[in-house]
Amino acid sequence: MISLPLARALHTAGLRWKPASGDRFSIDRAEVLGDVFTVSEMTVEAHSYPTGTILGFNGTTEWALDSVAIEDALWLPREDQLRELLGGTFRSLSAVEGGFEVRIVFRGEESAYRAESAADAYAEALLTLVTASAEF
Repeated sequence: MISLPLARALHTAGLRWKPASGDRFSIDRAEVLGDVFTVSEMTVEAHSYPTGTILGFNGTTEWALDSVAIEDALWLPREDQLRELLGGTFRSLSAVEGGFEVRIVFRGEESAYRAESAADAYAEALLTLVTASAEF
């Protein structure tokens, strides 16, 4: 799972999320920040309305929370989702001393991103792409 700071950076850079069953997220509010939730038709279901997407908490009596706007949620994409988002730019993932390295080719140049976890290395690479796409 990617770190919360990277999830926030991706969100701020413009990465958009269409919630699907099995997706994990945190809520960007101090009282629950760090808690990880999973979208599931059983407990947390994404409801799409013309005004936006709401994540509804079904039958969760332990939370005084019925729903949260998607803008307040930080998507915590899995490694496979991050790799898919990298698309054709992705070249490799390798174990290196101290963690992992992801290599991508972007704008004709190969770049490497290192992190302690493979998910964070993927997220760092994706952050480059999302930030660049927001510049246009």
